[in-house]
Amino acid sequence: MQDVIQLLPDAIANQIAAGEVIQRPASVVKELLENAVDAGGQNLQLILKDGGKTLIQVIDDGCGMSPTDARMSLERHATSKLQSAEDLFGLRTKGFRGEALASIAAVAQLEVKTRRQNDELGTQLVVEGSEVISQEPCQCPVGTSMSVKRLFFNVPARRQFLKSDAAEYKHLREEFVRIALAHPELSFTLFNNDKQELQLPATKLRRRVLSLFPKKLESLLVPIEEDTDILGIKGFVGKPGAAKKSRGEQYFFVNDRFIKSNYLHHAVRSAYDELLPEKAHPIYFIFLEIDPARIDINVHPTKQEIKFEDERLIYNYLKATIRHGLARASVTPTLDFESDNVFKPAKVGYLRSVGNDLDPSQPLASKINDSSGSGSSAPRLQPSTPSESRRQSNNQRHWERMYEVLGQDAESEPQESVFDLGEAAADEVGEIIPSRLSEVEPDAPTPTTREDKPPYQLHRRYIVSPLKSGLLLIDQRAAHQRILYEEFLQQLRSEQNPSQQNLFPQTIELSVADAGLLEELLPELSSLGFEIEAFGGQSYIVRGVPADLAGKANEVELVRQMLDAYRSELDPQLDTHERMARSLARSAAVKHGQILDRSEMDDLIARLFACEQHQFAPGGLRRCFITFELDELEDRFRK
Repeated sequence: MQDVIQLLPDAIANQIAAGEVIQRPASVVKELLENAVDAGGQNLQLILKDGGKTLIQVIDDGCGMSPTDARMSLERHATSKLQSAEDLFGLRTKGFRGEALASIAAVAQLEVKTRRQNDELGTQLVVEGSEVISQEPCQCPVGTSMSVKRLFFNVPARRQFLKSDAAEYKHLREEFVRIALAHPELSFTLFNNDKQELQLPATKLRRRVLSLFPKKLESLLVPIEEDTDILGIKGFVGKPGAAKKSRGEQYFFVNDRFIKSNYLHHAVRSAYDELLPEKAHPIYFIFLEIDPARIDINVHPTKQEIKFEDERLIYNYLKATIRHGLARASVTPTLDFESDNVFKPAKVGYLRSVGNDLDPSQPLASKINDSSGSGSSAPRLQPSTPSESRRQSNNQRHWERMYEVLGQDAESEPQESVFDLGEAAADEVGEIIPSRLSEVEPDAPTPTTREDKPPYQLHRRYIVSPLKSGLLLIDQRAAHQRILYEEFLQQLRSEQNPSQQNLFPQTIELSVADAGLLEELLPELSSLGFEIEAFGGQSYIVRGVPADLAGKANEVELVRQMLDAYRSELDPQLDTHERMARSLARSAAVKHGQILDRSEMDDLIARLFACEQHQFAPGGLRRCFITFELDELEDRFRK
């Protein structure tokens, strides 16, 4: 029988290997920018065209390469950063595998221009699909320019899976932001389609954060810093007021390398304890400095996953450091509920949380014990006296009671007294007939009604209406989301919706990621009746909104909430229109805690039961209404 196993040609092997490293244009940007940083560049430029599909160019003023090194850099596993296996445990450079340039050259047309400081001439190298087309001397500045053209030109199956230019640009810009945050001491410039999008001079970390994200964060950032023999932590976390409904500005860096870690994210989230509602996400920009021998970065080709020698210890240090920072910023004051004056200003410098004290005036490291073998995921802190523990326990109980009310809904406004329905009012409350009830599908279960009596609002969350057969209870927010979702979806598909011009156009400033997302969604927003135009950088002007929403919500906050909702809507089965309609419905719907008058309640009920599917809010996880039969109510009164 003939032998069937054979070696793959180098070109095919390189394309297969490239699939692990180069997944989309953003992967190219990451690798090239990291190489530019490793080369010692002080001024880095990123030039993009057509979402990186036509051109990705990175220019640096680093050390440059010799003609031989330029040629060798394109070979697989060719690197200047490793000499032996032991070097893997002392790495401080971003690259080390020697795979990136070979992978890029395998699936694109690559042009390299490079020159060292002492060389009179540089080297120009042209490669196409791993094949060297030419190599010759050239005139060029000191440093290196890498131009990647026609990415995936020879792998059409990969190219057809790329998203729109706007979507790919969003990922490209996010990679740019990660590198720029990791190295505020370097200068970065971003050009997109011949337009300068960002100019970031060398600066301090705080200035770099504020230059990439909305300026309103300036008053919401809390600095954190702690140095120990094992770990250094620095950066910023957001005050509770800066939290968002979706993960957005959340960045971890280990030895100036961006990483993703759900474990460390949990440490951050737990540090806020009860300061945030359950579904709110804090913002943070956290830098960890640790001995490379204590971590393993050779876990995944993207190098965004890291294994720590002692994860629990890192978790404890991080959590306690953030608590310490929040306490110093007076974000977590002490309230003594057994004191005569409950609202006496708290003593700054103490964090009371779940019976533990943290004194910011003392070194944090002195209060954190090595947790190895302790069986606890939280740092052990100095014990309190019995009377102090009892008082803290009482305080905690009071806090929990407060948060039971405040945490019922992140969007609730402070509520007044519960609606009290007296006998006279009860006599007046009858049954209602939604004016458009006849439009509901005959097979759909619909509450039966007979008389037109006014509905009323309960706890500013629900609409109550007696029925002939019992009681109808409508969740005003879920119902309004269903109504708006179906209306927005119809408008998106018909591309016809009137717009209401703002008398005073409003300016909105977004983060880099949100600006990229907004650019991608502008056509759909225009179909809905929004008039939004770029105003330079990450700023936009909102000139008009859909007529149905005019005057009912703050336009700027509406856009922000819509972007958050769109990003958190991850159902892969939804098309762009459905995802947009859901996101905008969630953003524009009435909130729990919002007072509705009689006409608004009547209108909401009528529109709900005219919906194609009126039983559930978009997503199907929450009912729009429930009914109570008289028999069921009667049973509740029996023992």
